[in-house]
Amino acid sequence: MMWALVTAFATLLMASQARASSAALVYDKPASQWNEALPLGNGLMGAMVFGGVPDERVQLNLGTLWGGVPNDYLAPGAATQLKQIQKLIFSGKVAQAETLSAGFMGDPKLLMPFQPFGDLRLHVENKGTVSDYRRELRLDDAISTVSYAVDGVHFRRETFISYPDRVLVMHLGADRPAEQNFTVALTSPQPGAKVALVGKDTIELTGQIEPRANPASSWTGSWSKPGMSYAGRLVIKAEGGSIRQAGDHLEVHGADAVTLVFSGATSFKSYRDISGDAMAAVRTPLAKVAQHSYESLKNAHLADYHALFNRVHLRLGNDTSDDTVATDQRIRDFKTHDDPSLVALYYQYGRYLLISSSRAGGQAANLQGIWNQELLPPWGSKWTTNINLEMNYWPAETGDLWETQTPLWDLIDDLQVAGAKTAQRYYGARGWVLHHNSDLWRATAPVDGPWGLWPMGGVWLSNQMWDHYTFSGDETFLRHRAYPAMKGAAEFVLDFLVEAPKGSPVAGKLVTNPSTSPENRYLLDGKPVGLTYAPTMDIELINDIFNHVRAAARHLGVDAALVSRIDAAQKRLPPLQIGSKGQLQEWIEDYPETEPDHRHVSHLYALYPGHAISPDKTPALAKAAKRSLELRGDGGTGWSRAWKIALWARLADGDHAYKLLRDLIAENTLPNMFDNHPPFQIDGNFGGAAAIAEMLMQSRIGELTVLPALPSRWPEGEVDGLRARGGLRVGITWRDGAPTEVRLLSKAATSVHLRYQHHDVVVALEPGKQLIVNAARLMPPANERQPTMAD
Repeated sequence: MMWALVTAFATLLMASQARASSAALVYDKPASQWNEALPLGNGLMGAMVFGGVPDERVQLNLGTLWGGVPNDYLAPGAATQLKQIQKLIFSGKVAQAETLSAGFMGDPKLLMPFQPFGDLRLHVENKGTVSDYRRELRLDDAISTVSYAVDGVHFRRETFISYPDRVLVMHLGADRPAEQNFTVALTSPQPGAKVALVGKDTIELTGQIEPRANPASSWTGSWSKPGMSYAGRLVIKAEGGSIRQAGDHLEVHGADAVTLVFSGATSFKSYRDISGDAMAAVRTPLAKVAQHSYESLKNAHLADYHALFNRVHLRLGNDTSDDTVATDQRIRDFKTHDDPSLVALYYQYGRYLLISSSRAGGQAANLQGIWNQELLPPWGSKWTTNINLEMNYWPAETGDLWETQTPLWDLIDDLQVAGAKTAQRYYGARGWVLHHNSDLWRATAPVDGPWGLWPMGGVWLSNQMWDHYTFSGDETFLRHRAYPAMKGAAEFVLDFLVEAPKGSPVAGKLVTNPSTSPENRYLLDGKPVGLTYAPTMDIELINDIFNHVRAAARHLGVDAALVSRIDAAQKRLPPLQIGSKGQLQEWIEDYPETEPDHRHVSHLYALYPGHAISPDKTPALAKAAKRSLELRGDGGTGWSRAWKIALWARLADGDHAYKLLRDLIAENTLPNMFDNHPPFQIDGNFGGAAAIAEMLMQSRIGELTVLPALPSRWPEGEVDGLRARGGLRVGITWRDGAPTEVRLLSKAATSVHLRYQHHDVVVALEPGKQLIVNAARLMPPANERQPTMAD
């Protein structure tokens, strides 16, 4: 038995270290703070593993544990302010309109926060000196491991959160029997939480979110009624040794190995109903896994996770990384030392985080995914819908993680219901509306302040649903999920648009009013203001939703009258304009800017993620968009830099995109590779991953461009499994800066314009049969070629 235990332990350790260089975050010391801990998740539950010796902390989150209670946020009488706000904006009295807009905010005007559940804490009784410490997160297995030695005994902890079994599992083993000696406890920062011991092997933590008055400076709402009930159970399974109660915790002595299984739940049933039985929801998964071994739980977890994560492979150059160098050191070194395998790791980490924070049955990934330790998290850790929520799901399409979008589609289903009430009550409009923020209670009213009076969130999310259809070709999704949302968003726009009055620069055109260019301001009569009519982003979003509804309606053979209304209205929208500095104009007039380097680049939506602006089809507007990027500069928050990387990729400037990618990783990435807004905000991870894919491949239906923005720092590499619009699966191999082979697979018979640089070749694909296109067909004639490193 002893030899088998040692052999099994050594095999596990060697297998782990063999994979570490290409698919793992590795560290040589425990986390000293939350931003160094390693994230685990299954879309319903999140955990941050610190890897401490002798004291381990695993911070826990439940996706439905939020502050507040069900609320529609609709303020009585708000609609009476609308006409006057519009009139003031049209007459140039914007400051007065912003003052009046206080009566147009939701009730309350600040939304509710995502909340932490608590902590699983271990105190390990190792009395000797710790050596050979290693902490890692294996992205290919979604398992956090901690290994170390004390007085010649090698210890190992493995932790994962299983999606199929809905539990967190931690396994503690060693290469010598009877060495497991530790105490285990559950704690919570929630006021009023109660801990109880149940029998000899179980700890329970229960409570209810208590009323709370939060300071306005926290940008978090307050609530006066008790909210969600929550519960968690930790069960200890020991091989040998003993377990005994000790106060509010349990003690394990002399065990060969121990498995801890945790289940947590809340009373959330829907955004209108929190009457569920949290403890019953906790007991169900524990009962199902009660007789399962650690290995069977692990194997079920791996089978589920591998089916998603293993779809995409990325190699940038030769993997020269040294797995003895800690990941946080590699991040620090990246500013001055190329590390292409760190970029590939960053890309795959984005996919890992999306799988971990967004799965069917859970909530959509919020500003922090599913990870938060604060009672007052930054910006409430909500869903911000003027870029951040949308960006969270950008890598889902090209990164072949379509299943992770189910919680987003579920959220949009709810928002349509809530948003229809807001559209009617605030605007007297049909369809549905969403402003710049939402929370667990599906807020759709304008909130926060004048900058929250941006009614285009539903339009953007509906456009994203259409984009999923262009990738997947899923007719059922289009008919039953995407089209109803798109139609409702378009109906709201049609009712919301008003005619610009005489004397305005676009008199007679149909414009949005009130609105804003998200979170940005301009100078009017020397004073900073934000409200406006017809900001550029609104026009871009509306043109897209009109185009998408028209295409979908005609494809489905429905709503001819709606299409006629769309046709008539679209002809009356203002055009995109080029300003005095050669930039794409952000507002309806070429106003002076209060922050020329503002983090938002909302007016460039039509370049990315939209397609209305492109160097090949609209060169003048693409040139103006490039000028806007130059004027904005390369700085900004993490997510802002991620967006700019994708924008420069769409402009086919790979080296500039790479410069921003280097800055994103070196300057806006925390030790655990979380994006640093600052503080931590996960959208930069997701946007950065999507932007890397955009540098390697871009697509429209029937068109695929390979290596459109390949930086000179990546002269060779390979990617497999990317998804392109039109239902294509794509692989690319390149050397000396040029493609040597492109691999294409389609479920349906189709033809594709395959492009590299300015060369275009039409290829025909048969269903389910991979087509390999070699360099001879890909490369343009010598007189058409752009220089490559081979030249």
